[in-house]
Amino acid sequence: MLTPTLAARWHALTAPLLPDAAHCEAELRRLAAAYEAPERHYHTLAHIENLLDRVGAHPLQDAVVVELAAWFHDAVYNALRADNEAKSAEWALAFLQSTSLAPARCERVADLIRRTQDHTQPQPPTDADLLLFLDADLSILGAPVAAYWAYARQVRREYRLVPDLLYRPGRRKVLAKLLAAPVLFHTPSLREELDAAARRNLQAELDAWEQGGLPAE
Repeated sequence: MLTPTLAARWHALTAPLLPDAAHCEAELRRLAAAYEAPERHYHTLAHIENLLDRVGAHPLQDAVVVELAAWFHDAVYNALRADNEAKSAEWALAFLQSTSLAPARCERVADLIRRTQDHTQPQPPTDADLLLFLDADLSILGAPVAAYWAYARQVRREYRLVPDLLYRPGRRKVLAKLLAAPVLFHTPSLREELDAAARRNLQAELDAWEQGGLPAE
């Protein structure tokens, strides 16, 4: 849901880059429509708000770039496609070209978005903004147990067109890959807060799928 608070955050971020308030408002409405589409259950504006809260709680080298990446990183989300991050980056660039943001910073936004495609890939160890952004995007993994199971069910609903026969092995592969990653959270404070809980949650979901499926609500 697009709350007044979230809308205000968007306008505070974009107004200095684009004085055309109507253009900023129109882009916000486009994003809100995408994130609140009926087929979405986890990748919604609630996820964006959580990500903004997470990155906003830490010092950033370029807060504007990171917050823009947060807003656009799941703008395109089709559970049956593998190019969502690339398409989301394209959407971001299309909007940012109308702003005063320098081209290098526009490309930086797009790069942050593209890197969310696979959180288990090696990342530049000194790129603090990137590492915090990726960690914040994964923070749901370390949520309290009830919140994690709600997330797992929401993701399953986003893949509702995929039968369990196909979803189960695919999801198990994703969970196992995350569990095998030597580092889930690169930012020391988030690693301390979330890593142990995330691994417990991931293992519990993997066990559930190996035993037949998610537990009932």
